[in-house]
Amino acid sequence: MTDNTHAAHAGATAQQGSASAYERAGVSIEAGHRAVNLMKGAVARTHGPQVLGGLGGFGGLFRPEFTGMTDPVLVASTDGVGTKTKVASRVARYGGLGADIVNHCVNDILVQGARPLFFLDYVAMGKLSPELVADVVTGAAQACEALGVALLGGETAEMPGVYVEGELDIVGTIVGVVDRPKLIDGTRIQAGDRVIALPSAGLHTNGYSLARMALDGLDWNDARSDLNGERLADLLTVPHRAYVPAFDALEAAGVDVRGMAHITGGGLVDNPPRVFPAGIGMQVDTASWTVPPVFELIVKQAQVDRYEAFRALNMGVGFLFIVPAAQEAHAMAALSAAGQQPWVIGEMIAGQGVTFTGGQGS
Repeated sequence: MTDNTHAAHAGATAQQGSASAYERAGVSIEAGHRAVNLMKGAVARTHGPQVLGGLGGFGGLFRPEFTGMTDPVLVASTDGVGTKTKVASRVARYGGLGADIVNHCVNDILVQGARPLFFLDYVAMGKLSPELVADVVTGAAQACEALGVALLGGETAEMPGVYVEGELDIVGTIVGVVDRPKLIDGTRIQAGDRVIALPSAGLHTNGYSLARMALDGLDWNDARSDLNGERLADLLTVPHRAYVPAFDALEAAGVDVRGMAHITGGGLVDNPPRVFPAGIGMQVDTASWTVPPVFELIVKQAQVDRYEAFRALNMGVGFLFIVPAAQEAHAMAALSAAGQQPWVIGEMIAGQGVTFTGGQGS
């Protein structure tokens, strides 16, 4: 059952004074209702006039407005947060996972120039904790509210025997829209175009299996000198950034964005080529930025080679914009004025794939 009130899987009502058969099987209907009550205010705040019917329906209703578009195209994406859920469980910090999944999904469709319309989430665990679910969904709602996205619906599933007790899974689906004449698909990218990078806020939602293997034996609450006095418990739970405001700044400045890449699983090696036209590659200068210490610690502890690190981790790079060389300075100024921290990470060249200069990527 999918329910846009985020109710748990449920088929019967518990009788007063005794546990129902469903509860004896490990599923608490009342816990699902309590979770809904804890989160519904945050969810409702994401609903504007385009959301019809409010909370409680079997499906969410959204009436889109495509004013000013000549050929609106819907863009959709579904993703999860991977084993970052296990990190959250280890340090008992769950709220950031909601922002993680929203921002990850929003960035995925942003690559094609799409603006998010509405979001749906799925949270599952073996034994339902209403407070934990509400923490996650409230975090998602706050991220949606910040971006003007409706949290249209979701599902909270309690499935004993499927999920290990004390752990959870999170999945999100985003639907957005782009006017077809403004669709960004990378076909206009040319050799000589500049590549502008924006920093990540840490691992975002990828590379956590490697990170957990590498860092498992360390004290995550220790203020480490090789992390500039910071703690792994803090650094590993920083939420995924959203890059919509950066794109807004470039669009408002009239910059011709010819391609974008969201640096997720596959890192700088596998993600950018997904938008390259035939015969065009990217040259990345690894000396153009300082890899954050948490990545260096993971690389050291895991004993992985540099190339593999750039493939498994974002290494401090969250998002890329590809712009004409003549607009490099204008784009950099627009991003800086919007409070971003951009740098020129490389350029497009004749060839294929991504090559690294500067010594770090080899």
